[in-house]
Amino acid sequence: MRTSGNRNALSYSDQGIFQIDFHHFMNSEKEQSSMELAQEFGLSLKDVKNLKERLTRS
Repeated sequence: MRTSGNRNALSYSDQGIFQIDFHHFMNSEKEQSSMELAQEFGLSLKDVKNLKERLTRS
């Protein structure tokens, strides 16, 4: 069965949220504020908040 290009793109996007290193993010999260994390990883404050929520659910 063939898959469409959109389905492949979605499956690749699920592998990593925001394309960042989660181990580095989790270590930095303990020491830095949300603003510093957003600047370091090139994310918005809302993205940092969402990422923190997703990590605490896991």
